[in-house]
Amino acid sequence: MLRITSRISLDEDEIEERFIRASGPGGQNVNKVASAVQLRFSIVDSPSLPEAVRERLRRIAGTRVDKRGVLTIEAKRYRDQSRNREDALERLAALIRKAAEPPPPRRPTKPTAASRRRRLDDKRKRGETKKSRRPDIAE
Repeated sequence: MLRITSRISLDEDEIEERFIRASGPGGQNVNKVASAVQLRFSIVDSPSLPEAVRERLRRIAGTRVDKRGVLTIEAKRYRDQSRNREDALERLAALIRKAAEPPPPRRPTKPTAASRRRRLDDKRKRGETKKSRRPDIAE
């Protein structure tokens, strides 16, 4: 059980891990050992996430989510598998924590009197400029 917040916990069966070879430093070892982690988590099929969190998570994750709603996180920062695994799980938890925070409510505002006056003055000036470009038609 992976604890995300006081209300959200993920079952380990919901997370799929694959170990892959990582690029970068490590000498000959890098070609032999699969130390990078590719973590996959199905946002759509997860029973642990409330609907609102699910929608926000899809939006926050962006291109890391495929068309089927599967979030993919690759962790290859460290040379050893266990640290990369922890890093991937922590990044998943951070994303879900961020999605669990509801957005602040929007408070509608009104334009100030000065901004309304400026807008109308600009419209009037623009109209006068266009009017001055018209040819004089004698009646």
